[in-house]
Amino acid sequence: MLKNVRDRLRENLTVPNLLSCLRLAVIVPMLVFIVNEKFVQAGLMLLISAVSDLFDGMIARKFDQVTSLGKMLDPVADKLTLIAVVIGLSFIDKAVFRFVAVLFTKEILMLMGGLVLLILKIKPPAAKWYGKLSTTIFYTSVGVLVLIKAVWGISNYILTVVLFSVTTAAMLFSLVMYTILFTRLIDKKNKMEHKCEKR
Repeated sequence: MLKNVRDRLRENLTVPNLLSCLRLAVIVPMLVFIVNEKFVQAGLMLLISAVSDLFDGMIARKFDQVTSLGKMLDPVADKLTLIAVVIGLSFIDKAVFRFVAVLFTKEILMLMGGLVLLILKIKPPAAKWYGKLSTTIFYTSVGVLVLIKAVWGISNYILTVVLFSVTTAAMLFSLVMYTILFTRLIDKKNKMEHKCEKR
């Protein structure tokens, strides 16, 4: 039993998983910095999060370090980071608040979809290009808003609305694409089970 625990620990103790854990670790400090309008520190936390998100999947694929734990940690870290940042920005910029409901709904639906796959014992798919694209757009939008606030002390209503509109559109596109993927995975499992029953 002890050997089994060691093997599992060795299997999951990878650089990509540690990078995902780092992203989880910076969420609370980042939220605190945003709410307290310490934008330089918040920007640094956001940069750490974005860079680690960029490299964790790349390293996992290049060095064959893809794990089931990593497939769960990566999207969870993405979703919690997004939620924390949107909450923080909505405290200081009311223009962000209107996008909160849409983004929250999207993330809840994604989590529910993942939960359904786990209940059906379907292996969750690795992050797809449209998921990574929406995450990249999110980081870019928030990065721009934090940067102009930190460097120039500017809060531009029109720019905020435009950036979060683009981010929301990308998130909804990602949701639609993942919904199609989840439906296909469930349909594939049902067909396989139906074939087994016939035999």
